[in-house]
Amino acid sequence: MTHILLINPNTSTATTQMMVDIARTYFASVMTSPPTVVGATVMRGAPMIVDEQDLAVAADAVNDPQIVALAQQADGVIVGAFGDPGIEALRARLDVPVVGIGSASVREAGEGGRRFGIATTTPQLADSIASNVRKLGLGASFTGARFTTGDPLALGDVPSQLESSLAGAVDACIRLDGAQAVVIGGGPLGEAAQALGERFSLPVIGPVPAACRALLQTMRLDEAA
Repeated sequence: MTHILLINPNTSTATTQMMVDIARTYFASVMTSPPTVVGATVMRGAPMIVDEQDLAVAADAVNDPQIVALAQQADGVIVGAFGDPGIEALRARLDVPVVGIGSASVREAGEGGRRFGIATTTPQLADSIASNVRKLGLGASFTGARFTTGDPLALGDVPSQLESSLAGAVDACIRLDGAQAVVIGGGPLGEAAQALGERFSLPVIGPVPAACRALLQTMRLDEAA
């Protein structure tokens, strides 16, 4: 059976399990014989990546020998942080496909020249987010990022407030910026992304399912298999 490793670049085991659950549910919805999905949580870093320093630590932690050893046993790997920390170094060490939730969701949002925005909770990562979009060659389609206010960690502890605050950011992307699709920018925001997908008529793209779709395509697995 195909084995997928989902690496959480922050130290929250609850976030790891949430992302693994989303991935398992997605694969089960599109495949009669879905792959197994297991999670790996980095041993050092922050419980949520909120600034450039956290992102740098996460890049190193993702390439920790213990994480790499687990990844070498997998058939495919998902890096579950929106900045895709450490992904290039990890790819260089592995012979299997490695997909990041950030690049996967942004590419999906910008398909066919579609105008897209990003709604998230981490304003200190604004420059990094915009830079990553440009590196993917999608700067011309990017309408900008909209951020919630207040402490991202505190907001994440209250799911109803997180969803409500992100809904406001999604609305601003659509109504004020002219986005035709909106990416929810962050692994810890995965459950909120699912809920928001049902609240808006335009596509609201969850990063974990987007990474699952990208990995299936890269691995050339038949979604009906």
